[in-house]
Amino acid sequence: MQWMTLLKKELLENWRNKKWIWVPLVIILLSIMDPLTTYFMPQILDSVGGMPEGTVIEMPEFAPAEVVLITLGQLSSLGVLIVVLITMGTITGERKSGVSELVLVKPVSFWNYISAKWVSFLLLVWASLFFGILVHWYYINILFGNLSFTEFLTIFFFFGVWLTFVVSLTIFYSSVVKSTGLVAFFTILTIMAMSLVTEIFQYVLDWSPNNLSDYIFESLVNGEVVSDLWITAGITFGISLLLLVSSVQIFKRKEMVIS
Repeated sequence: MQWMTLLKKELLENWRNKKWIWVPLVIILLSIMDPLTTYFMPQILDSVGGMPEGTVIEMPEFAPAEVVLITLGQLSSLGVLIVVLITMGTITGERKSGVSELVLVKPVSFWNYISAKWVSFLLLVWASLFFGILVHWYYINILFGNLSFTEFLTIFFFFGVWLTFVVSLTIFYSSVVKSTGLVAFFTILTIMAMSLVTEIFQYVLDWSPNNLSDYIFESLVNGEVVSDLWITAGITFGISLLLLVSSVQIFKRKEMVIS
């Protein structure tokens, strides 16, 4: 009952902040931007002008899986930034405003306090991703060729695991530092560092969370979910849970020291 009350509080706060409106809209926009611009690029260039008369613009034909990979790259950059921005103040903001002290002065467990926040943001992010990938899947089928509903679910589920990691990492840093700016900085820096290390040591980091998009693409090309995707997703989700548990322990230690 206590956990559900905290979860309802977080969901209501996200609704009042209009996150349940603008976050899905932004994710949808990011999801359809690449398919539309890729398909209509010749018309866009022609309408802009500046090309020599008689120039024929021939764009390569993209397979559905290739367009998906492009969009996942967009979501892995701007989409991840959106997720970090909406999550970074979840603990640090309440620390500054004193809300966390008012909540925790009651017999509220630290686990319930943080895990309720974690779940509330996962619901927001996963719902936004679902609608974004759904619209993306619709335009892929219209403009580039057939992409089955099973493949749509593959994209949605496994990329959702990656965004779960991003939410968990942001909440972890939010429990460590008191500045929302530092939370965003350390989260993005960590993701960039992971990407760089994965590129350098690719031969030993096959199951790095940063490889999820590549394995999704590989699964779409092969027509079935490859084993590397399952393993990488499992490791990524395991790291996310470890970050959540660490967040609770660190936050509990800090609050007990303050009190």
